[in-house]
Amino acid sequence: MNVADKLDMQDPAIVANPYDIYRELRASRELIWSDRLNLWLAPTLETANATLRTKSLGRIYDPAQPADEWEIFNWLHSDSILDSEPPKHTRLRALVQKAFTPGRIAALAPNIIEICEQLLDAAQEKLNETGTFDILSDYAEPLPVLVIADLLGVPREKANDLRRWSQDIVKMYEYGRTREQELAAQKSGREFSEYISALAKERKAMPAPDLITALVEVEEHGEKLNEHELIAMCVLLLNAGHEASVNGFGNGMVSLFQNPTQLALLAKNPRELAATALEEMMRFDSPLHMFERTATTDTVIGNTTVLAGQKVGAMLGSANRDEAAFENVDVFDITRSHNPHIAFGAGIHFCIGAPLARLEMQNSLPMLFERFPNLSLAGDPVQRPTFVLRGWESIPAN
Repeated sequence: MNVADKLDMQDPAIVANPYDIYRELRASRELIWSDRLNLWLAPTLETANATLRTKSLGRIYDPAQPADEWEIFNWLHSDSILDSEPPKHTRLRALVQKAFTPGRIAALAPNIIEICEQLLDAAQEKLNETGTFDILSDYAEPLPVLVIADLLGVPREKANDLRRWSQDIVKMYEYGRTREQELAAQKSGREFSEYISALAKERKAMPAPDLITALVEVEEHGEKLNEHELIAMCVLLLNAGHEASVNGFGNGMVSLFQNPTQLALLAKNPRELAATALEEMMRFDSPLHMFERTATTDTVIGNTTVLAGQKVGAMLGSANRDEAAFENVDVFDITRSHNPHIAFGAGIHFCIGAPLARLEMQNSLPMLFERFPNLSLAGDPVQRPTFVLRGWESIPAN
């Protein structure tokens, strides 16, 4: 069997540990074709990086479902910077970056600290009452949703709706999704779109110091975001910001528990090691394991020609364990200094929310260990049965 065809993304054993197959995929150092997935796999840092940066490999959204059923969901993608290419991508990113500025991100630091303190207080209370709390559901998961709510200008009491919408929508990116999941994604896409549309109309009449107002007002060379583009940007910020932060934090915490020496080191020096620790958490067990792109013309990656119309999957989880780019790739080392991982993507599709995700983790990680310096597992973590977006459902701790 072709080694690429061993990569069954619905096999629980592979979901639990894809890294042995990744090592085999990297052996040839080239793209490798998968009949099972009907696409090329780019498993090394060099090939994955090239896949993300090569302009003739586009992030093209091609709706496979009837337009009437998927109308909203389709334009949420086609009008997103994630699923568009230049010149549309250039226009959208220029507009969004004028609104989503480094200053606006940095100004969220007090909000992040306040939210972390509130969540840790609640976790401490739960620990006192029950003897355990969940690192994911009680801390890592609500944090980015509440931060994004503050960023957008959405009341915090809507955070549960934001979380539900995001969780439903991102299930569409997995292999083997069910019809029930598709219907839930459609419903959540519609509800979120209607909510943001109404909020944007309010901000046009009554501006506020939030990102939705900035997106409504932003203009570049006479260009503005239309309603679909504005909503698609808010959906992307919610989904990408929520999933990357939650899964990056959760995957990293499980890796820490599996490496007691590293856990003890971070618990002893949480502030000093937070920056390198979070980068290693993103590298070692990345939250996003595959990002598909489509060849708009015949394209050469390494020694392989990708024909127009064929897809290439940038295997981020494999690339971040590439022996040619990292030392001791299978060693979890929170002091790692040379760490050129691509967990946040690369090129024009480098995650626009990466600075916010890093800011969250730079605060939330040390604050967790400052509050709970003797943190330990209180039971076995429960892994999510998903491959593309890799994460955990529960991490009980005390």
